[in-house]
Amino acid sequence: MTGNTSTPPDAPSGGAATPARLADDTAQGRTTIAPTVVQKIAGIAAREISGVFAMGGGVSRAFGAIRERVPGGGSGASNVAGVQVEVGEKQAAVDLDIIVEYGASIVELAQAVRRNVITAVERMTGLEVIEVNIAVNDIHLPDMPDDHPAASSARVE
Repeated sequence: MTGNTSTPPDAPSGGAATPARLADDTAQGRTTIAPTVVQKIAGIAAREISGVFAMGGGVSRAFGAIRERVPGGGSGASNVAGVQVEVGEKQAAVDLDIIVEYGASIVELAQAVRRNVITAVERMTGLEVIEVNIAVNDIHLPDMPDDHPAASSARVE
C-alpha cells in the first residue's frame, strides 16, 4: 500500500500472493474469497461514481491492455488496473489510482468513491475495510470541437 498506509493487523504479507480469505466455515462447507474478487468489487464500485473517467495511471492502463491480449495474461492478482488490495482474515485495505473528469470536485469525488467502495466490499464480502487510499493521477479533458478557437494549432494568424 502507499503512503502512511498500515497493513491490516491480520493481513498476510505479500499483497499479490495473498491466499483466499476464509469467509465462512460451517458444517455444510466452507466459503473462501480470493483477493482478486475484492479487487474487482472495489474497481467496479469506484467506476460507478460519476466523475471517475478511468482507473489506473497511463502506465498501468497500457500494461493492462497488453496483458489482456496475451493468452493467460489476465489471470494474475493485479488484473484490475488501478486497484491494489491487501486482504486479511477479517479486514481489507484498498489503494485506487483514478483519472477524474475535468470539472469534478476531486475532494467530493474521492469521498463518494471511498464510501461506495467500502459499502460494496463490506456488503459483498463481510470484510471490514479499514482504509481506501485514492491517488488521482490525471484529469480527462473533454474533446474540443474543431471549430473551437483553442482547437487550432496556431496561436496567432
